[in-house]
Amino acid sequence: MNSGCRIDPRAAVEEGAVLGGNVTVGPFAWIAADTEIGEGCVIGPHAVIHRHTVLGPGCRVHAGAVIGDVPQDLGFEGGTSFVRIGKGCVIREGVTIHRGTREGSATEIGEECFLMANSHVGHNAKLGSRVILANGVLLAGHVHVGDRAFISGNCLVHQFVRIGRCAMMGGGSGVSKDVPPFFTVRPLAVNRVAGVNVVGMRRAGVSPEGRSAVRLAFKKLYRSGLNVSQALAEIRDGLRGPEIDELCEFIASSQRGICGFDARGDSDSEADRAGG
Repeated sequence: MNSGCRIDPRAAVEEGAVLGGNVTVGPFAWIAADTEIGEGCVIGPHAVIHRHTVLGPGCRVHAGAVIGDVPQDLGFEGGTSFVRIGKGCVIREGVTIHRGTREGSATEIGEECFLMANSHVGHNAKLGSRVILANGVLLAGHVHVGDRAFISGNCLVHQFVRIGRCAMMGGGSGVSKDVPPFFTVRPLAVNRVAGVNVVGMRRAGVSPEGRSAVRLAFKKLYRSGLNVSQALAEIRDGLRGPEIDELCEFIASSQRGICGFDARGDSDSEADRAGG
């Protein structure tokens, strides 16, 4: 254990846990052996950090969170698997993150993610950087979430689904199909996109030309009357830019298929008003 750590006398830190400098551990927290807690991490009261968990520097784990417990998978046969969490993540009250289900596998959280209260990350899920999970989000096993995606409160994501970069799921929605990068899922809907996440793209530094190209691609996919393969061919022929390449690659590689379109409202006009 490095110098400068502040461990409440009521906490339990097992021998074999590796704590970086200036780590704070609150009352009744438990940190198991074979864990690594990065420099400057703050572990709140009653938080539980199970074996084979790695926390990057500067993470904050709030009260009652449980990280690294065994997966909720009837096929789990024991063995060593991992949770790896990048630097600067905030893990709020009651969050649960389960370790991988196969020997040597891992559940991975990128840098500067924000997991709000009572959200759940299932075994072998992989989150990119700056992902936000709002309260009550449930990610099943093997879900992949791209950088800067925003998943609103009480959303449900089926196992093996992919959520693309800068995508946004509206509150209470659910998906069992892939959500392409930059698109939004309509609140309280199932497998239905509604438009383009113009604000998210702007915040991520996507150029006006890139945002415009994505909006045109959205129209081609969902408002042209073409099937997905035909629309992709026309998008590739007619549009250029890294965002278009990313979008087309994501859709072409989808194993579950992508969400359909919910025509309620005029999302394109909303994007216009947002200065897309």
